[in-house]
Amino acid sequence: MQWSVGLEDYEIHAAHGFYDEEHEEEQPFVFTVWATLGSIERVDSLDQTLNYADIQIAIDEVVLKAPEPIRLMETMAQQIIKRLSQNGAVASLSVRIEKPMAPLPHPGGSPVIEVLWSRD
Repeated sequence: MQWSVGLEDYEIHAAHGFYDEEHEEEQPFVFTVWATLGSIERVDSLDQTLNYADIQIAIDEVVLKAPEPIRLMETMAQQIIKRLSQNGAVASLSVRIEKPMAPLPHPGGSPVIEVLWSRD
């Protein structure tokens, strides 16, 4: 049996981005994170799974407590994975970050990055 634990559409506001002007005002970032657990038949306790509150905490620690602005969403995702992959129950992670207010040359589109990580 394969279990998944996730947190979808978690929106927080922070001043990150590639361009220096993005560090002047906060903008929204929307996170969706899914973890697939190792193969087990039953989940009877939190130490056999990933608490979805821990997903939220990992995102907060990376994005809200960053000592300096994070320039790339890819870097954000890597730091979130680094924290969540410390849980031995996690076999793989999918991290999606949307940046609805990202500076684009003209209106339209929804900037997104997504990364898949697995314990190999």
